[in-house]
Amino acid sequence: MSALLTVTCAVPAAGAVLTAALPAGSTEARRSTTKAVALGVSAVTLVLAAVVATRFDPHGARYQLTESYSWIRSFGITFSLGVDGIGAVLALLTAVLVPVVMLASWHDADPAPVAPDGTFENRRRTQGFFALILAVEAMVIVSFYATDVFLFYVFFEAMLIPMYFLIGGFGDRAGGPEAARQRSYAAVKFLLYNLLGGLVMLAAVIGLYVIAQDQGLGTFDLQTLTSAIADGKLQLTGIAEKALFLGFFFAFAVKAPLWPLHTWLPNAMGEATAGTAVLITAVVDKVGTFAMLRFCLGLFPDASKTFAPAILVLSVIGIIYGALLAVGQKDIKRLVAYASISHFGFIIMGIFALTSQGQSGATLYMVNHGISTAAWMLVAGFLISRRGSRLIADYGGVQKVAPVLAGTFLVGGLATLSLPGLAPFVSEFLVLVGTFTRYPAIGIVATFGIVLAALYALLLYQRTMTGPVKAEVSTMPDLKVRELAVVAPLVALTILLGVYPKPLTDLVNPSVNATLSQVHETDPAPAHPVAATSGGEQK
Repeated sequence: MSALLTVTCAVPAAGAVLTAALPAGSTEARRSTTKAVALGVSAVTLVLAAVVATRFDPHGARYQLTESYSWIRSFGITFSLGVDGIGAVLALLTAVLVPVVMLASWHDADPAPVAPDGTFENRRRTQGFFALILAVEAMVIVSFYATDVFLFYVFFEAMLIPMYFLIGGFGDRAGGPEAARQRSYAAVKFLLYNLLGGLVMLAAVIGLYVIAQDQGLGTFDLQTLTSAIADGKLQLTGIAEKALFLGFFFAFAVKAPLWPLHTWLPNAMGEATAGTAVLITAVVDKVGTFAMLRFCLGLFPDASKTFAPAILVLSVIGIIYGALLAVGQKDIKRLVAYASISHFGFIIMGIFALTSQGQSGATLYMVNHGISTAAWMLVAGFLISRRGSRLIADYGGVQKVAPVLAGTFLVGGLATLSLPGLAPFVSEFLVLVGTFTRYPAIGIVATFGIVLAALYALLLYQRTMTGPVKAEVSTMPDLKVRELAVVAPLVALTILLGVYPKPLTDLVNPSVNATLSQVHETDPAPAHPVAATSGGEQK
């Protein structure tokens, strides 16, 4: 039995402990050592996650590189890990984004002097900040690899703690006491919403175990449970299955987030640093949509089909609602947050359209949204740090003084509106096609989200980057070498996956097909099948 998955999860966890334990100090040398150690650990994790993805055989078993260690034997709980194509891709996305976030946040946690004698506000800020990022990475990767329902639940909830401190303790330090209160409010709201979802899920996890134990399956092992459900050895009655499905789905919909459970996201992203905002929307929130595929559809196939139409309605409301509110935003970070709510509507719609195109597109969307939104938000963070304001009205003419910054900001915006040739276009197209084949009305309404995306993305660029140069931005520097190192790989991936998504689709399609077979669904037949004459011409 290989321990590759355990090592991949353990490296960032150990790195978090090591980073937190490094000697504190106010000197730049000590802070640089801390950052270098954390960045090195994230680089090793990236290599390991890449090895996992390359060793996964799309034509092999559903779960590969499996590991299982006894944990709480009396309740059948194990530390079981296994990777399918979807989990491998999302874990790799996480491993790619974390070092990028670290580079982008290089000075975000530096302690500031608070007295003329050079006294610093908190000499452990740097260690704490980078240790928390590594802790989040470890917990998210475990969630993508976990094949034990209880193990997944533990890390699904545990990742809230480091995220709470990242939002509340390391937000923008400008603005004085009022800004501190807003950060605290955003962090508490994030924690309470997600804890509520987790508690509902815990009740459903316990309920699933009790029902399984009554039928002779006292286990939390996902593969055992899904096989037993498929073979009829574990039978969930209609009411019980629906209640358990709603318990799991509620927690995932909060974390995703799905309208109307989304209200914590604009506060959290608005008050966090740009790097933390990327962790929220591009990494942590993806655990919610991933879990809908793995647990909701795998464990409760009949309930998934029953509730699919209602979930699709909520998804399309979220698409239009998020896009409309993004159009009206005056705050750059909150605009990106509402745009993400709209994009998550597309992802969830693709999942519950229950077609191969929809689910393949939804999985690609998780990856592509993570990359494009990271690029957009991080460049926005560089912009905000230069001007010291999140308000769109405080900018104008930036492209004349910082053309590279403006150009990369434009690429991020164009990717967000799903311009053909950039990565999100492929996934959004597949989601819409997959939805339209089964639910034409939902697919048509959702298409208006694309129009609104073009509106908010281009208006943001126009208002900040074009027009007369405002005095406050006339001396704004362009992107520096470190910042270019952050943005360049994200832009390259956005273009590469836009013109050649095949490596990702080859990995995820077998897992998508296995998921569809679990819910006993096939793609709808074309409404107007093509018939050919003996001469090969269409009738």
